[in-house]
Amino acid sequence: MDKHQILALHDQHQRIEIEYRTMRREVAPDVIRHVALKHGEGMVLYSHLNTANADRVIAEQIAYYQQIGQSFEWKTYDHDTPGDLKDRLSAHDFQAEEPEALLVLDIDAAPSILLQPITHDVRRITDPDRLEEYRRIQEKVWDEPIDWQVAALSDDLINDPDHVGVYIAYATGVPVSAARISFHDHSPFAGLWGGSTLAEYRGRGFYTALLAARLQEARQRGIRYLVIDASPMSRPIVEKNGFQFLTFTQPFTWHVKH
Repeated sequence: MDKHQILALHDQHQRIEIEYRTMRREVAPDVIRHVALKHGEGMVLYSHLNTANADRVIAEQIAYYQQIGQSFEWKTYDHDTPGDLKDRLSAHDFQAEEPEALLVLDIDAAPSILLQPITHDVRRITDPDRLEEYRRIQEKVWDEPIDWQVAALSDDLINDPDHVGVYIAYATGVPVSAARISFHDHSPFAGLWGGSTLAEYRGRGFYTALLAARLQEARQRGIRYLVIDASPMSRPIVEKNGFQFLTFTQPFTWHVKH
């Protein structure tokens, strides 16, 4: 399967058909949007627009989310139409976040290093109370609060543990690196998220160990592809481990007006 076929498969499973337990999926004529029911913000994950209808549809989504009092993210991909979608979102007062590279790994072609027994102290977290370790790592690396994310993960670990895996790596008992993986019913993809290592522990293989732990879980569960929205810091590591670039993705956020 070539890159274009995988990208089309990703669109179908991870953008068009995907559902989230704590969000309500709504299919509108030109977009598929999700409304947060518990934690976080809403999301437009897929759109099929053209130059004639783009501004009208963007304005309709703003009006919809404003009416329900919910901020939302419009997640764009470079192959989305029209070609100037990002400029149009910016013109409607969306704030552009940092672009990331969407990369994919065919697990059947995974490098042997990711299939070896893991020698680092990597643990899969199932107790919500242990998420404070996850929080401390993420907030120190990214210097921003993740209260809503921790609340959502806690809810998932309690009510839907089959669809999320939270991993922490330890150095002599100290939590130094964290990451998670998400699974969705009927999808050949699993998503890698949040891979972060404290600065003073980088270069010691913790990130790769967490990558291997998540890949091995996905492989055991019959998943075919791993996908990741990779930051510039993560991209070289995952590419070194066989991940292939598909396209760039960039979120645009709109904040409800009070």
